[in-house]
Amino acid sequence: MLARGDNVHNTAEQMRGRLEVVRGRVAEAARKSGRGPDEVRILIAGKYYSDEQLSAAAEAGVTLVGENKAEDLRRKREAFGNLFEWHFIGHLQRRKAREVVGRVALIHSVDSARLVEELAKRAPEGGLDVLLQVNVAGEESKYGIRKGEVEGLLEAAARTEGRVRVRGFMTLAPLVDRAEDVRYVFTKLRTIRDRLSESWSPHFDLSELSMGMSDDYRVAVEEGATIVRIGRAMIEEAHQEEDGP
Repeated sequence: MLARGDNVHNTAEQMRGRLEVVRGRVAEAARKSGRGPDEVRILIAGKYYSDEQLSAAAEAGVTLVGENKAEDLRRKREAFGNLFEWHFIGHLQRRKAREVVGRVALIHSVDSARLVEELAKRAPEGGLDVLLQVNVAGEESKYGIRKGEVEGLLEAAARTEGRVRVRGFMTLAPLVDRAEDVRYVFTKLRTIRDRLSESWSPHFDLSELSMGMSDDYRVAVEEGATIVRIGRAMIEEAHQEEDGP
């Protein structure tokens, strides 16, 4: 781990308070959906944090970090090792797969059969856990498969005979002023998961839903999110939604 200093400790104290705010909101939203707070994990997006801030995040109690770029993941794993559980949350090109496999516990952004095949070639013994990225809102600017392509990608993963294990789904909601306006995105992804869970249970445990970010994570949790991806909320004043405390 990188060396700590007074500034890291002071930053950690600020982060600890903000992390507690996020945890409290997650717990409240989870209760609304009939779940416990331990059923939702808080991931911080590493691209927003300097190395010093990541050191402070660890001191504050952050355990899960997601990286968007393979080169950033490689460098930070060398710097921080297993201090965090690492996930990959950005668009993954096939040529970058070798830099990601073996460095993360979960890849959130699998969106093609060719990527599944590449990951299968490089998967460690015991297999590789992934989520399928679904472009629920159909935005041209975002990656991800459409609703009608989900089963085809599940079939591609099943053909890897356990080398690529689908654990669930991920989505990115459109940017809006009110979180309530993207509730339908999270509802649709949960519906997709629920519909496929029973028929695919012999092959995959589709329990994970990675959805919701800093501005809309409470709504995502109410709709079933198991992982929320938090950006700058640990280093900036927490966003106050219209119905927030």
